[in-house]
Amino acid sequence: MALTLPVERRGWIVAALGVAQTIGWASSYYIPAVLAAPMAASFGLSPVWVFGAFSSAMVVSATIGPWAGARIDRIGGRGVLILSNLVFALGLGLLSLAASPGMLFLGWAILGLGMGMGLYEAAFATLAGIYGKEARGPITGITLIAGFASTVGWPLSGLMLATWGWREACLGWALIHLGLALPLNALLPKGTERIVPTVAETADGPPPSRRALWLLAFVFAVTWFNSTAMAAHLPGLLQAAGASGAMAIAAGALIGPAQVAARVLEFGLLRRFHPLISARLAASAHPLAAVCLVGFGGPAAYAFALLHGAGNGILTIAKGTLPLALFGAAGYGARLGWLNAPARVLQAAAPLIFGAALAAWGLQAIWLTAGIGVLATLALLAIRRG
Repeated sequence: MALTLPVERRGWIVAALGVAQTIGWASSYYIPAVLAAPMAASFGLSPVWVFGAFSSAMVVSATIGPWAGARIDRIGGRGVLILSNLVFALGLGLLSLAASPGMLFLGWAILGLGMGMGLYEAAFATLAGIYGKEARGPITGITLIAGFASTVGWPLSGLMLATWGWREACLGWALIHLGLALPLNALLPKGTERIVPTVAETADGPPPSRRALWLLAFVFAVTWFNSTAMAAHLPGLLQAAGASGAMAIAAGALIGPAQVAARVLEFGLLRRFHPLISARLAASAHPLAAVCLVGFGGPAAYAFALLHGAGNGILTIAKGTLPLALFGAAGYGARLGWLNAPARVLQAAAPLIFGAALAAWGLQAIWLTAGIGVLATLALLAIRRG
């Protein structure tokens, strides 16, 4: 029989998991922006090779995600997340010792394993195992904290790079995993502990329809593609619209605060509504931002960044809350892994695909992401709460 934990522990659990997630994202997803160029230069390679290794890590994470989710369903998330910290540290350690491009790719592949078992999907599944269908608030809470991963990660990576070098920066992140993230994940409840009673969690209704699952997988794939494409090419896109370089950088800096502000809104006002409502509004934000940018040009750069960032912030939460609200907590981890596997693959290809479109079409490339964003909104409209 599951052990019921005091609700007062919620704040500690969310804080510990949120900080551990911040470290996980900062030391994997966000390090190429700072370390790719010096990493490649040390081997006499173009940075494209490092970004290619990063893309391969995303594919690896897609393959391991369903296994990690199913494992969390069975035994809880603490052990899987602790293992992810060890894998992250191993991958980062191999990068710091890489003597050849082959070892560099191996290090990134191991980082991909860590990403598949230690980032948002695993954290969401862990919270679903602890709180059941009441996990929406805690999921929002950890995304509020981890939303600052780039804010913390980029300067810290840059500081370690400037002080010691890229190899030492990788080693530094490995030590942070072992010295901080791992102990924080170790504070999580055991797999046999839950904060909500388990009886209600077994009454989740009929199994999810195949149609709803495919629609949701499509929505996640589109939103990850658009998010990654904008993260890689936003300054170039805004300059193609007529913004100056300084304006493009300033507008890009607004995306992080917009994401956090939108998550605060979701935590406060929008949590009164079904997650489908907030997801539909969020999915329509990027197409609306594209219309503003094409219609008004460079002066709309700030509006584009705010709208895109706000939509992306809420959609990140929806990736965890929507499957929980639609299909229940039973089998949540494995289901979330499968739903996000196509998204990880498309995410790996997004910088290359959108970069080619931007080079060929200029500003009109935005209709690629806006068009599939409209399709994602329509897909969410086609999903029913029941």
